[in-house]
Amino acid sequence: MRREDVPDGGDGEVEAVLDELYALPPSDFVARREERAAAARTARRAGDARRIHAARRPTLAAWAANLLRHSRPDEAERFLELGRALREAYAGLDPGALKELSAQRRRIVSELSRQAALLAREAGHPLSGSAQRDVETTLRAVLADPEAARLWDTGRTETALTPPTGFGAETAGAKARARAGPRAETAGTRTPAREAPRAKRTGAQATAREPAHAETSGAPAPPRKPSATARRQDELAERRAERRKRLERAREAARTAEARVRELRTEHDEADASLERARERRRKAGERVSAAEERLREARTEWERADREQREAGERHRTAAHALARAEREAKAADREAEKAAKAVR
Repeated sequence: MRREDVPDGGDGEVEAVLDELYALPPSDFVARREERAAAARTARRAGDARRIHAARRPTLAAWAANLLRHSRPDEAERFLELGRALREAYAGLDPGALKELSAQRRRIVSELSRQAALLAREAGHPLSGSAQRDVETTLRAVLADPEAARLWDTGRTETALTPPTGFGAETAGAKARARAGPRAETAGTRTPAREAPRAKRTGAQATAREPAHAETSGAPAPPRKPSATARRQDELAERRAERRKRLERAREAARTAEARVRELRTEHDEADASLERARERRRKAGERVSAAEERLREARTEWERADREQREAGERHRTAAHALARAEREAKAADREAEKAAKAVR
């Protein structure tokens, strides 16, 4: 069987490898990608190897956005839901409501970008100011663009995402006015006044004709169809009701997201305080360790000096013992010589 004909390991295996790769810091991405691609080639899975090798290393900002998605799954799901609600709301709300939602959106994006920066710093890869701004831009794109939201949801963003133009209170209001146009505004203000007398006249004429018709036909008069003005008013009322529903859903999603942002901010502040306390304890422990190490060095120096003195004293003791033994031997020999000499004199 040719190499290309060998069945691959399946999407699940490749997907797991890709998830692993995009969870890594960018500095580790290429080496691990080549390692996994080489393993697939060794296993004769050429298609899997090509897919793995095609994965592009993410920028630091994109990696931080992916890290936020993986590390804060509950907050990410709320954020995605908020994006869906906001996109619905922006489709037809008035500028005042859009301005309110836009302010909430900015606060939530700012807080989540700080969370991403904190996670990146804890992972040993702090973000520069430019990278953190790219994270904010990516999060704004996730709220505004369903395709960006889908990409971020996979956790495999490769570069900073850009939100589409025209996603905001001012632009949405301008779009609504542009869609309506000057003639629509004029029609909206003039039609009710013009149609009311006409409706009255039409109603009076119909009432006047009804008896004659009833007399000639003997059948009840058919129900009157609603006028064009009434239909337009009903449609307008329905659109307004739908806008109010969308606004309420968006506000509820924003309130939920803001509540979570407040929780995250509290957790962040507590984590900062805890980190500061841990740093202080580490500093004091380091001072104690340094003092203990200094005492240990002094004790080791003292021990080495005492050990050296002990060895020197032992050497002196051995030398003295040898000298004493030699002197004793010499003394005994002298005594024997003395005894011999004494005997010779006698």
